[in-house]
Amino acid sequence: MAKKTRVPPKTGISRRGLLKGTAAVAGTAIGSGAVTGFPTIWAQNIKDIVLKHAGPPVTAIPAIAAQATKDLGFTIQMQAVENADLLNRFLSAPDSIDCADTAMTNLRYLTGRGTLQGIPLSKFKYWDKTMPVFTKGEYPDGRKLVQQGITPTMVVYCTDASGQKFTGGSQSDFVTGIPAVINGDTLGIRPDLVGRKIDTWADLLSPDFKGKSALQDNPTIGIIDVAMAMEARGDVKYGNKGNMTKAEIDKTIDTMLKVKSSGQFRSFWTSFDQSVNLMASGEVVIQSMWSPAVAAVRSRGIPCTFQPLKEGYRGWAYALTAMKHVTGLKLDAFYEYMNWYASGYEGSFIAREGYYAAQPENVRSFLTADEWDYWFEGKPAKSDILSPFGKVMEKAGNSRDGGSLWQRLGNIAVWNSVMDEDRYLTRRWNEFITS
Repeated sequence: MAKKTRVPPKTGISRRGLLKGTAAVAGTAIGSGAVTGFPTIWAQNIKDIVLKHAGPPVTAIPAIAAQATKDLGFTIQMQAVENADLLNRFLSAPDSIDCADTAMTNLRYLTGRGTLQGIPLSKFKYWDKTMPVFTKGEYPDGRKLVQQGITPTMVVYCTDASGQKFTGGSQSDFVTGIPAVINGDTLGIRPDLVGRKIDTWADLLSPDFKGKSALQDNPTIGIIDVAMAMEARGDVKYGNKGNMTKAEIDKTIDTMLKVKSSGQFRSFWTSFDQSVNLMASGEVVIQSMWSPAVAAVRSRGIPCTFQPLKEGYRGWAYALTAMKHVTGLKLDAFYEYMNWYASGYEGSFIAREGYYAAQPENVRSFLTADEWDYWFEGKPAKSDILSPFGKVMEKAGNSRDGGSLWQRLGNIAVWNSVMDEDRYLTRRWNEFITS
């Protein structure tokens, strides 16, 4: 299936139009008075701009950068870094990149450290097309988000252009980053190997899967997955699974140590490829997993399910941010890129991995009607569903795991988080991993 690469039609001469034309044409337009406010040197030099975009491998994809470069007329350079090293890169070498494709929870680490700048909403074309999950902290039907973990509105709004302080959730004219990607995570399973129905997070710790389960080696995520399982089996009732007290952290880690010593966990993975290989090989039959990893296993012709569970999903989101050092012409280019990024093509690419763009209606025109119905509406596929790279990952007649967009996102029980006791958690998590 050929992927669509068109962008929504525009009228008149826009800054993006200038970017896509040659310097000579742009210079003529400016000189004629058709466009005012942009110096000729801007049009002449924009083609030499290189924007360095760093993000995780599941979203920092070279094919997306290639399309952006083609559409915009300047170069987008993708740098894919595994999550374990990505935050360190943002903090220790911020001048080596221009825009960070980062988990919104990481904004708790980045904001206030002089690494990012605030983005004026006046520069973003699609705020009104952005899910109210990000803009208002609610669902389209008006229901408020569950307040466990860090919800997107807690970290998206900043007080001013410096981007150094959150507003506390109240709306403002500046944001720390443009909402880009969102999903609700659950457990990945091998339905052909688990041997029974899986419908609860508690199954992650079930002795039925001793030596066949795995966790993501990330303290801020891994402990929430285990907390979901412990709460599901009645071990503890947390006040806030996304912001545990020291006592709750201790109870959770102590239980994890006992479960680990029993031989429950086959592995603790740190990369996308590790999680895929564990599941594809059958070494693991139930584990923490990402939607694109499930897609990758399926594209090999191996059964793998992103299993809906009765307790709900663990939610997360990513944002596209501008580093503080980006100014002048390069900042103009960043604004063009962020608007391109939200205009639909990038969202259609990640939709085929199982992710949702924060501006879903912009994505619709870049998908076939059948793809839209399958990925966003939860309807049975009328034809085979392909991955972003053209491999069959779902046969005609099947429906997406978890149903429609709002069936999944509307059932988020907790959001990824950076807890107040983050340092204590990290110390205890390291004790668990090295035990």
